[in-house]
Amino acid sequence: MSAKATEPAGAPSKRAADAIRALAIDAVEAAKAGHPGMPMGMADVATALFSRHLKFDAADPHWPDRDRFVLSAGHGSMLLYALLHLTGYEDMTLEEIKRFRQLGSITAGHPEYGHALGVETTTGPLGQGLANAVGMAMAEAHLAAVFGADLVDHRTWVIAGDGCLMEGISQEAITLAGRLKLNKLVVLWDDNSISIDGAVSLADATDQRARFEACGWATFACDGHDVLSIEAALEAAKASDKPALIACKTVIGYGAPKKGGTKSAHGEPLGAEEAAAAKAAYGWPHGPFEIPDDVYAYWRAVGARGRSARAAWEARLEASGRTAAFDARIDGALPAAAIAALKAHAAKMAEIKPAMATRAASGAALEAIFGSCDALIGGSADLTGSNNTFVKDTAIFSPDNPTGRYVHYGVREHAMAAAMNGMALHGGIIPYGGTFLAFADYARPAIRLAALMGVRVIHVMTHDSIGLGEDGPTHQPVEHLASLRAMPNLAVFRPCDAVETAECWLLALERTEGPSVLALSRQSTPAFRGDADEIKSARGAYELLAADGEAKVSLFATGTEVAIAVAARDLLQAQGLPTRVVSAPCFELFEAQDEDYIASIIGDAPAVAIEAGVAQGWSDLIGPCAFVGMWGFGASAPAKDLYPYFDITPEAVVEAVKDLIG
Repeated sequence: MSAKATEPAGAPSKRAADAIRALAIDAVEAAKAGHPGMPMGMADVATALFSRHLKFDAADPHWPDRDRFVLSAGHGSMLLYALLHLTGYEDMTLEEIKRFRQLGSITAGHPEYGHALGVETTTGPLGQGLANAVGMAMAEAHLAAVFGADLVDHRTWVIAGDGCLMEGISQEAITLAGRLKLNKLVVLWDDNSISIDGAVSLADATDQRARFEACGWATFACDGHDVLSIEAALEAAKASDKPALIACKTVIGYGAPKKGGTKSAHGEPLGAEEAAAAKAAYGWPHGPFEIPDDVYAYWRAVGARGRSARAAWEARLEASGRTAAFDARIDGALPAAAIAALKAHAAKMAEIKPAMATRAASGAALEAIFGSCDALIGGSADLTGSNNTFVKDTAIFSPDNPTGRYVHYGVREHAMAAAMNGMALHGGIIPYGGTFLAFADYARPAIRLAALMGVRVIHVMTHDSIGLGEDGPTHQPVEHLASLRAMPNLAVFRPCDAVETAECWLLALERTEGPSVLALSRQSTPAFRGDADEIKSARGAYELLAADGEAKVSLFATGTEVAIAVAARDLLQAQGLPTRVVSAPCFELFEAQDEDYIASIIGDAPAVAIEAGVAQGWSDLIGPCAFVGMWGFGASAPAKDLYPYFDITPEAVVEAVKDLIG
């Protein structure tokens, strides 16, 4: 597998690509684990991209107008780590390369956002990076339309593998990108025809180019080991007025005489003998982790190639007179006017105390804040009217109007969630998107990655219980609240009225280090809060109503079941049992409070938890308690019939209290 005739064996980029291969081989051998085949196969393509097309400056990894590079095929992480080290990212030292996959290193088995400079997103679950990249391209298109091409004009590049294209999220993502004509998005498909089980043909016979073209993409092909072929394809993709796919025909484990082109090169070390043979095929005589000075010099020049472009961009930003506004937008600062607007709205809701569905209350909160927070870009997975996510007179984000701030995602919950992650990662956008809570399962892998990365994404999930009624158990979430609360670094808000809903929106917007879910009702619920001076929801749980006298029982509830708790309190107090009610809109915020506050809210009285979901999580939150809620799936009927049918009523709470205290 010698170099092609189009480039002599001693040519700089040939040796530069071999340096990537050598580092990948050495790191995987040292770790005794990893995926050497993809970096070995895609090294030529990556070298061409980074050395002549990718706009970046290794000295400033956070330059807002850099091109974004996403390694969707995250198992090939050593490709990215090698590139970051060779081009001069200061934290990606040779020692970190040697510590590949070791505890405490920044070179995790799959790239992790926040661990190393130059890692734009966490990848590994296949297809996620591709969908993130769609969101990044959407963010670029919007910000370019808002601030102008002098300040925002960059591309998003993706390396994706066969597995990325087999995952269902890829279809959602590429159809969305095609509809939106995201012509600054280029996907480099590592077309090596090998998966873990063997030949891709064992499981898939898709004509990927035809598939992408049917979805509105331009497609090109190249020999992934021929520099001139790669260059021609990259230039053609850049000239396209559509998103572009380049099918890069490569050999997995390129250069390995026995394992090259086979599944054995995918996910295991080559072994000392095969590693040495591969290096010999490259004409690479150097020892483990040894890079010649001239190769380092070549790559460091590549890392500095974008420095003059960055300096010119900085001059344009300063001359624009918009530095403060641009920086605030990219940094994600929540405008003071937006905070004030939301607090004023909460105060208004406290004054008029409207009975309304919390999904409607959410829509009202959005109306209040939307005009003073330009970074907010919303959307829905084809449930706009049900989710109340559209603010009147908002322009639609489209190819003809990328300034629009509302996205019609279509029935693509997974791609919506992953694209929102990409928007948040890009910077300059605070994304929110709507669907039904039961459909959180469609979006869950992307929500999990948002939580892992710690990025601000807001999921508006309505129809949050059996209270949605006639659509029945397929649409009625039962286990979903508990399931989502089990996820680390995800805040799940379930407000009980319009004031709490406004508070929860503010808390989600201010939560910059993780995603949030707003679980909202279809059915109307009474207003309880007549005060908004203090953002009580920030405590996660608080005493909504005190007992008349020393409390003999505490009722804990969320969302629409707070009304049931309040009605049960009236019944219990009429029977001589002083009862307090605690609203718990966010378990995660409550668990973060100090011990004294938590103890004061839980109290000493026997407790009953009330929620139209499963019981999991409640005893962990408040200790031993009785539970009034769901013990199985729901049913198709009007909501007014379902609550009594499933014994989620004030009377059922009274019976639970009597059973509890004897």
